[in-house]
Amino acid sequence: SGARHQGRNGYVTQIGNDFFAWFSSTERKSRINFLELLQAGEPVYGLNDEALTYWREQGLAQALCHALAASPILEIATTAAWEEHLKALGITKERHRRIATEGALLGGLLAKGLSRELVIVSDGAGQFAILLHALCWVHAERLIHTLIPLNERQRLDQERVRDEIWTLYADLKAYQRAPDPAAVADLRARFETIFSQKTAFATLNQTLKRLKTHQRELLLVLLRPDIPLHTNGSENDIRGYVKWRKISGGTRSDLGRRCRDTFASLKKTCRKLEISFWDYLNDRIGHIGDIPPLPQIVRERILAAQAVP
Repeated sequence: SGARHQGRNGYVTQIGNDFFAWFSSTERKSRINFLELLQAGEPVYGLNDEALTYWREQGLAQALCHALAASPILEIATTAAWEEHLKALGITKERHRRIATEGALLGGLLAKGLSRELVIVSDGAGQFAILLHALCWVHAERLIHTLIPLNERQRLDQERVRDEIWTLYADLKAYQRAPDPAAVADLRARFETIFSQKTAFATLNQTLKRLKTHQRELLLVLLRPDIPLHTNGSENDIRGYVKWRKISGGTRSDLGRRCRDTFASLKKTCRKLEISFWDYLNDRIGHIGDIPPLPQIVRERILAAQAVP
């Protein structure tokens, strides 16, 4: 969402799940920015196999991939040093520098210990399509819901397709609650049928065709029933942040921006953990120590949730 700072447009990124929420306001909303946020501190640039795989997947020239991979340097600890490294290798074009930086940040992130099995569920914004990426069904269906039919036949086709999608969605939720390997083939076949059909509504056909290309992201729940089918939780978290922004406006100082992000993160996390934010503040300000560190509580809640059959 938008987050103005010092009179200029900016963005806030929310990262979270059912047990925590974290906000960070920055000037950009690129994939590089997202990878830097995931690193949670000074970024580390890794020149390893994971980075090389990313560069090749993104179509970076083979000569540049070789130059980066052949470097005796395996890790770079500062952004300034990384920029100098790219310059020394003669990588000057904006696209090449962007892909090289994204791959190195991803390589550094995985070298830090981030799981390759991490699933990122998003609304479809390109910067989030890394690691295992899943798409929000609500945002996907919205593309069909917002189409404007020109006649009654198109309207009926639109209604029928929407009903088919939501019926499939309900069955995916049932699978999520009680995974049944025997149901996977049928669910995949129904997806194919829905998103391959032709109707009297040309724009609807084009939208269905486009959504079909994202079958892997929309049906990742069949392989990972532990993930949500939507981003409603993130939408709710961002909604609260937007309310605070409307009341206070944009931030002026860097410290003010950090304070807003920090307290928004703490407040929303406390709410998810069913901890009174007022009690939490009093506990920390008064050095009482009755409330354990929030990361400890988050880990305990996640482990407890995983233990439930």
